Amino acid sequence: DALSVRRPSRAPRGGGVGQQSNMRILVVDVGGTSIKILATGHQKPIKIPSGPQLTPKQMVSKVKEAIDGWEYAVVSIGYPGPVKNGKPVKEPRNLGRGWVGFDFERAFGKPVRLINDAAMQALGSYKTGRMLFLGLGTGLGTTLILDGLVAPLELAHLPYKNGKTYEEYVGKAGLARTGKKKWRQNVADVTSRLRAALEVDDVVIGGGNAKLLKMLPAGARAGKNVFAFRGGYRLWAQR
Repeated sequence: DALSVRRPSRAPRGGGVGQQSNMRILVVDVGGTSIKILATGHQKPIKIPSGPQLTPKQMVSKVKEAIDGWEYAVVSIGYPGPVKNGKPVKEPRNLGRGWVGFDFERAFGKPVRLINDAAMQALGSYKTGRMLFLGLGTGLGTTLILDGLVAPLELAHLPYKNGKTYEEYVGKAGLARTGKKKWRQNVADVTSRLRAALEVDDVVIGGGNAKLLKMLPAGARAGKNVFAFRGGYRLWAQR
């Protein structure tokens, strides 16, 4: 579900998220264990629980309750699953059912742009050129950005070794199965392979488990979860 955005005028710096638009934007980053929320004019994200039974209707209700009194004109949503034409095409693995076909604009009563969650963080991490984003979390999120064109990928489920996929080695299950030391070696190997295969200039490693790396793989830089919010703002700077 590729989309084109204006090349960021400056690289992300520090903890601030910056914005590319004058409109008031609500950004909702939906994850398997929590929902993180930020909006124009607010500095500190709100974090609320999600969980394996969470439906989209419940998500919208929880978000509205958490941000009571906030003003916003449009909504960006980072969704933990494949997205096509701005809509979920597969139910999330770690949440409840009902996400495919759900009318987010009607539920929020505002225009909504929805993108894969790894792609949203990738967009917020982007500087220039060809960038690969790898999100280390429950699974493996992968996104490629080519001169401002955002292309979410599903590399996680490609075969890697011993009959298992990339995700089964560098996702949460792989970490539990192999232990931190071997997992770190696998992350470095996967990063090297994908960087070479996709011929990228820049690799960003983010996601909740990136903090478990003692050192980043060669040529990679660290992402930050806060950059997901920057990505949500940048969605509305789309060409």
